[in-house]
Amino acid sequence: MIDVRRLWMDGSKIAAVLCLSMMIGGCGPSKPRVVVAAKNTTEQLVLGEISAQHLERRLRRKVERRFNAGPTPVVFQELQGGDIGLYPDYTGLLERSILREPASADPSMVFERVRTELRRTANIETLRPLGIDNRYVIVVRAADAEHEKIESLTQAAHAKIDWRLGITVDFEQSPDGLARFNAYRIPLAAPARSMEPAELYQALRQQQLSMILGFATDSQLSNHEIKVLEDDKNVFAPHQACLLVRADLLAADPAIRSALDELTGKFTNQIIQKLNAQVDNDHCGVADVAAGFLASAGLK
Repeated sequence: MIDVRRLWMDGSKIAAVLCLSMMIGGCGPSKPRVVVAAKNTTEQLVLGEISAQHLERRLRRKVERRFNAGPTPVVFQELQGGDIGLYPDYTGLLERSILREPASADPSMVFERVRTELRRTANIETLRPLGIDNRYVIVVRAADAEHEKIESLTQAAHAKIDWRLGITVDFEQSPDGLARFNAYRIPLAAPARSMEPAELYQALRQQQLSMILGFATDSQLSNHEIKVLEDDKNVFAPHQACLLVRADLLAADPAIRSALDELTGKFTNQIIQKLNAQVDNDHCGVADVAAGFLASAGLK
């Protein structure tokens, strides 16, 4: 006679062993590999590390990092090709560099255009803005601005100063850069000089230049000896920071979107400027700065 009770017990043992084997061997649904990239600026490294640490904490697994990954066209191509899963970038820059369109002055219009087109043409999701607008700014010495009573770029055009402008190569070549700046018709004492971004503030401080290109979240802007002039004609396009993520990665693990959405709105220009300064001026490690931000934002 067949012992049904014994067969049931033996079957239960076998099932238990199989379940244990699946747990140990990882035979369940595999989680997708997550690679976070960042371009080669302090702000990009900080945002990339914040994203990576936050994902590791929420997903409870290791996240790969590919930092100093190059300019927007290079990193975007890697995202499309699947070499990376996500990275931070800026809406106005994406509209210009990837969509090849002039960016609107309306931040919400730029974001919607970028989100719609990247989803349609590249299967890439643009998550909601982080709260940072790192657009171009024009910077002068505070003493010069005070002496001439200058607050805006329009006023700078009428000031009695020999303006010597320093810019980057990207700004010079971009249709949203020098071409838009020229709308102010500021007389220059010499042709604009193209320099590396890190060199521009030093040249202004040493009085080799009297006006330079900057970005709205540069750590150097906290220095009381320099002043940002108002873009009163609103010629510079918004550069809202957003995370770009492969749609297939989000579909494979919905917890990734849930985690990254927690970063939305957690930043301001002042916050990221302070984080940049901790790295640039205080020489803190990027990982330590990222961990400190997550703790202060209640995301630990």
